[in-house]
Amino acid sequence: MSTDTLNPNFDQHKVKPKAPKVEELINECKSVMIASINEDGSPLVSTAPYSRVGNDFQILVSFMAKHTKNLRDRKKVSFMFVEDESTSKQLYARHRLTIETEAELVEKENPLYEQAMVDLRERHGKVIEVLGNLEDFIMFNLKPIKGSYVNGFGSAYFVDENLQVVEHRHGAHGQHNVDVKK
Repeated sequence: MSTDTLNPNFDQHKVKPKAPKVEELINECKSVMIASINEDGSPLVSTAPYSRVGNDFQILVSFMAKHTKNLRDRKKVSFMFVEDESTSKQLYARHRLTIETEAELVEKENPLYEQAMVDLRERHGKVIEVLGNLEDFIMFNLKPIKGSYVNGFGSAYFVDENLQVVEHRHGAHGQHNVDVKK
């Protein structure tokens, strides 16, 4: 159903987009929702606390979790930051940032591992010390490729690999694709 069917006076080109608050949303969230692909091609949604070094995100996950195998075997993964339901004025218009990434295992010898562990400890406390010392917890770096940011009704944007807004989305929701690398 098109937007003009819902409201014949609606003109999507007259909507004034709100200023994107990508960084604010990222900083408000302590964890991300992760979408990965199982071996049989079915989707799996999970969640994990995250750290951030530069524009990349790191997650410390148990080797026994289903999403860990997916991240290791199929590198493409997306994740989402989403506004807390309790603070949202309208659940359909919750602020959200969805990022398509490529996952890469981070070895403990890699300097990124310690940088991410410091950030995780600062954000999530002493439990990180315990988890980091367990043999079955490993770290992945999630490198952004592109994404989208929704800041409410009529306020959707494409973001690039640096999480910078590159274009306001127009047209039917989800119907407009843009190559953010052009």
